[in-house]
Amino acid sequence: MTEPPTTLRAALLAHVARDPDAPLLIAPDNSHEAGRTLTYGELLRQTRRLSGHLRVRGAKPGDKVALFLENGYQTTLLFLAAMIGGYVVAPLNLRAQRSQLAYVVEHCDAAVVFTAPAQEAALREAAAAAKRPVAIEVIDVDARDALPDAIEAELPRLVADDPALLMYTSGTTGTPKGVVLTHRNLLAAAAQVAGWHALTRDDRVLSSLPLYHINGQVIATVTPFVSGGSIVAPHRFSVTSWWQDVARYRCTWINMVPTIIAYLLNAAAGREVERFAHVRFGRSASAPLPPEQHRAFERLFGIPVIEGMGMTESASLVFCNPMDAGRRKYGSVGLPCGVVARVVGPDGRELPDGETGEIHFRGANVMAGYYKAPDKTAEALDADGWLHTGDLGHRDADGFFFVTGRIKELIIKGGENIAPREIDEVLLAHPAVLEAAAVGIPDPNYGQDILAAIVLKPGVACDEATLRGYCLAELGRYKTPKLFRFVDELPKGPSGKVQRLALLEPGGA
Repeated sequence: MTEPPTTLRAALLAHVARDPDAPLLIAPDNSHEAGRTLTYGELLRQTRRLSGHLRVRGAKPGDKVALFLENGYQTTLLFLAAMIGGYVVAPLNLRAQRSQLAYVVEHCDAAVVFTAPAQEAALREAAAAAKRPVAIEVIDVDARDALPDAIEAELPRLVADDPALLMYTSGTTGTPKGVVLTHRNLLAAAAQVAGWHALTRDDRVLSSLPLYHINGQVIATVTPFVSGGSIVAPHRFSVTSWWQDVARYRCTWINMVPTIIAYLLNAAAGREVERFAHVRFGRSASAPLPPEQHRAFERLFGIPVIEGMGMTESASLVFCNPMDAGRRKYGSVGLPCGVVARVVGPDGRELPDGETGEIHFRGANVMAGYYKAPDKTAEALDADGWLHTGDLGHRDADGFFFVTGRIKELIIKGGENIAPREIDEVLLAHPAVLEAAAVGIPDPNYGQDILAAIVLKPGVACDEATLRGYCLAELGRYKTPKLFRFVDELPKGPSGKVQRLALLEPGGA
């Protein structure tokens, strides 16, 4: 019996020994007849070339290699090859504002940052604000060979507990935390997903989720790689080409978030839709999927949707609904997937079924810790290895978990984490604003959108259009609140802290 791989490199070597010409990545170019395909054998060759290139640039095994790139052939290649080559990948969020990007560029200690011409100016602006020099390399994400002068190098020794991925996630303070995930973490997470969905080398996923998001990284990239399957990865989601890619490349599963599901439903409204018998299932995670949209998608397209929940700190998946349609529960994040989970009260006591408390879990996929933040690591991970999620919820008598709220008050819009304080601080910098508090509100397309409650300075006039234009300039469209509510005062607790969730109650502000 073959021993399971202990590193991503060991997984690749096993695939290459079996079939070096098997496809791993298909990067479609919908403006031409043919996209690009990356085989497992070519990935090994490119890993050696990337290692040689990085050594010439002075990067040592174990150093951080950052990616500030949109999806593309080279983005996926660099993402996998750097980890396989013994480096630690640090994907940077393309939606981050300059101050946040500058913080991460400085904090992650990257030896080199790869970017593309479209993102170069934003990266250089952020790098100029960082307190350390940053080596920037500009590439074409669609190039067949982005490193034409690279020479293959021998690869260093790797072990299971070596870091592979440094992924930054927002917290309620607005300061991103760097989650350190090892080869062991990523392999465990991939094995959990592959086992749950019975994925094999014959399976092919369509996913347009960005590689700076843990779902796009682990569910849609590392998992197919570990299971020996393949990935169809367009630059971004397109409602007009989604089903074309499903049909053209014979995808067997599709990776989605509720926003994608909403757009696909909307585009199909009032039309006869094609059915795809070769698609076994779809996945939905990263934000709550409204049960009515869940049922509507399955009814219209005839594809079962498996809802799950994950975290960056767990290399994605934690809970997932069963593949068996008769056992799935709408509105539930599902059963523990590869982890042990519990619900805990404020006193630390494990609660019985039906009672609401904080959800904790532990397993081989749980992070090594937060980068350069032992205090934050100790807050999140207790001495027994339980990760304290900050999510409120309960478990039912069948073992299914339901998430009913968030202790951390994080806004999740379209699968992206947005810290309310980020919005607050920008609004508070406006000369007309005295107080401000942002909170997530339900949204049929994004799962959540943003409401900002505003207290104006006495005697100062300001309207919604003015604040919206200001936020668009400072925050960008994605983080600009959908709604602005002008109030006389914000709801506060005894200590004076703003009670954000009270803003959602009738008459709450």
